Amino acid sequence: MINFNVPPFTGKEFDYMKEAVERQKICGDGIFTKKCHEWLEKNTGTKKCLLTTSCTHALELSALLCEIKEGDEVIMPSYTFVSTADAFVLRGATIVFVDIRPDTMNIDENLIEAAITEKTKAIVPVHYAGVACEMDKIMEIANKYHLYVVEDAAQGIMSTYKGKPLGTFGEFGSFSFHETKNYSMGEGGALLIRDAKYIEPAEIIREKGTDRSKFFRGQVDKYTWVNFGSSYLPSELNAAYLYAQLEMAEEINQDRVAIWNRYFENLKILADKGMIELPVVPEGCVHNGHMFYIKAKDIHERTKLIDYLKENGILSVFHYIPLHSATAGMKFGRFHGTDQYTTKESERLTRLPLYFGLSLDQVDFISNKVKEFYETGIQ
Repeated sequence: MINFNVPPFTGKEFDYMKEAVERQKICGDGIFTKKCHEWLEKNTGTKKCLLTTSCTHALELSALLCEIKEGDEVIMPSYTFVSTADAFVLRGATIVFVDIRPDTMNIDENLIEAAITEKTKAIVPVHYAGVACEMDKIMEIANKYHLYVVEDAAQGIMSTYKGKPLGTFGEFGSFSFHETKNYSMGEGGALLIRDAKYIEPAEIIREKGTDRSKFFRGQVDKYTWVNFGSSYLPSELNAAYLYAQLEMAEEINQDRVAIWNRYFENLKILADKGMIELPVVPEGCVHNGHMFYIKAKDIHERTKLIDYLKENGILSVFHYIPLHSATAGMKFGRFHGTDQYTTKESERLTRLPLYFGLSLDQVDFISNKVKEFYETGIQ
């Protein structure tokens, strides 16, 4: 059986975790957390990066730093994971969903402005599959209306838009290091901060509302409770696990992109015949090989394709159910405009196996089974 996902593993993870244990510092913000922070700041150019226990928590931190409150509205796509919305719903905001672009599955930047009201506080673009949203247009709108931009770059580490890393355009960005992501610490994430004025407030909220970070830097002689907060620090064991992969980030990235390219080359013949659609990467966007998907004709064909691949020892999956159609989505948000593409395109999309270490021979086998499904009329 070819699994849909295998968490990345380099071989150094256990060595670094052992080192963390031997240092008798495993509760967080130790040497490996510091190394991860330094790597992320160097490789993104963001003013400050803070590891969190999940991308969900990085988004929650962003919502707190944006001072989202009851009655505020936050604009985002419906085609995303629940965490994108939950972070703002927890603060009392109403979610305003807008339609996506059918080419990238990202928020349609041309529909955002019409969804803005006097209650709008933030725009949350989601960089689906590690392919950038049109950030120039989104930032132009945000600046015009004085709105926060919080980038959900859960899938976007190592991806760029016009040469700039994803997660660094808005006031805040967030990465995920879940086991399904390009680099993993099991469960984990990171908050990226563009403006230095938010660093100290972020550290305080992340460290249970205390100025403990300043204490460890020797800036205060004792730490105390100074604001509201929670515990968003990951274990040092998780950070040690992650750092082993960040050290090999470029190698892992190249491997994933090579797999993505092989799929594209193999399946282009089906796309050229109009049988499927392949991912689109707009000019100026460099992706990270986070996922490879194809689009079937409709949900019925997709179901048959997934079943056929499973019968042949290949696990493929569909992805998000649009949030606006969910019970909570209807309770906490509304869809602005027409759902022209969100539901229709979500029902066509199938993700194929893609992970560090998947061999090109396996990619060829999977591709051949997809071609067999379409070219022999099995569907």
